[in-house]
Amino acid sequence: MAKVPYKTYLTETEIPKQWYNVRADMKEQHDPFLHPGTGEALHAQDLYPIFCEELAKQEMDTTNHYIDIPEPVLDYYRTFRPSPLIRAYNLEKALDTPAKIYFKFEGNNTSGSHKLNAAAAMAYYAKAQGLTSLTTETGAGQWGTALSMACSFFGLDLAVYMVKVSYDQKPFRKAVMETFGATIVPSPSDTTEVGRAILAANPGTGGSLGCAISEAIEVSMRDDNCRYALGSVLNQVLLHQSIIGLESKAAMEKLNEYPDVIVGCAGGGSNLGGLMAPFMQDKLLGKADPRIVAVEPASCPSLTRGKYAYDFCDTGKITPLAKMYTLGSGFMPSPNHAGGLRYHGMSPTLSKLYHDGYMEAISVEQSTVFEAATLFANKEQILPAPESAHAIYGAIQEALKCKESGEEKTILFGLTGTGYFDLKAYAQFNEGTMSDYVPTDEDLERGFSSLPKMD
Repeated sequence: MAKVPYKTYLTETEIPKQWYNVRADMKEQHDPFLHPGTGEALHAQDLYPIFCEELAKQEMDTTNHYIDIPEPVLDYYRTFRPSPLIRAYNLEKALDTPAKIYFKFEGNNTSGSHKLNAAAAMAYYAKAQGLTSLTTETGAGQWGTALSMACSFFGLDLAVYMVKVSYDQKPFRKAVMETFGATIVPSPSDTTEVGRAILAANPGTGGSLGCAISEAIEVSMRDDNCRYALGSVLNQVLLHQSIIGLESKAAMEKLNEYPDVIVGCAGGGSNLGGLMAPFMQDKLLGKADPRIVAVEPASCPSLTRGKYAYDFCDTGKITPLAKMYTLGSGFMPSPNHAGGLRYHGMSPTLSKLYHDGYMEAISVEQSTVFEAATLFANKEQILPAPESAHAIYGAIQEALKCKESGEEKTILFGLTGTGYFDLKAYAQFNEGTMSDYVPTDEDLERGFSSLPKMD
């Protein structure tokens, strides 16, 4: 039997031509989004003031299994896709495990992450609708960079509200986004009403994704030619990110492989939702039964310690209400380095699948995550983003279980991106000055107290 190559690439002609919509195969849908004022269930047209019309329709789509990828988006995808499926031979050897470890590497583009998959679609649909600009939030900076690139390519202006602690930690992310023509504002800021209110209530706060979302939406609604674009959480994002899983499955089929375990980092749900999509389809249809494991930061543990409840998607409480696992929109996470996972809630779709028992979740402290990241970097020669390193940790734990049991399981994890803008975090870890923060029950209760009172 021929040895599996270190890297397996699809050809450009094998890039999937359609996104997969996991909601079309779900036995039960997540509860509907609710209007923040009336409490009534939302329809697609209710979202038109916030999102592009086509994206609003995709957000509410529960029936179409597959949605055609527009040709201009496919053309753009070809500049950085397909991405490689990599066999982690060196990590396997270091762990002395009989497990076979594969990872889908999404860092081979200037944004350094998987975020460009959704950014390309959102910028295209905005341009096709005749809009001239978008607004967005960004935590670690990966999403802001990706949307900056896509808006530059499709000819749109972009304003990015970047979580203040990440803005301070990663000044070169700002430089890259500005190179692609975006305007960057540290959030919370005094440029919006909601930002001023958050600063008044929390002087000196480092901000959160929830804060940045509120500001970006407020600004977008001032201009009829502008809309808001969100980089995670939403169904439209999971749809666009399904290309990760579709490519992964196609590449594994070439190798006559199928994962027993799928591991992904979890903040809002974009990467894990995309990676697991076609495998979750098999699970929902009874064709296979892979374990799917979400790994989240212990500092922001929405799945493992949150409540399954209706909540606002933003701190300013101007977005629709979503039924999801949440720590409360008022929860202010610690300034840990996995900025892309620093969100108070989880994708409603992933939350529903987790609640119904189709997924598992664990949480881990950041110093432990960086131990896994350092081992991986030394063995596989790729410096991972802190977010990605959560998935690395989860994959290592699964491989060590196989070492104990002697089972030769196949493990697939998502390497969402590179860590070249996270060198301050690596420096702190290497110097032994990194600290771990895990919220107490009292800390979480303060967040839960911000949950809306539902009748």
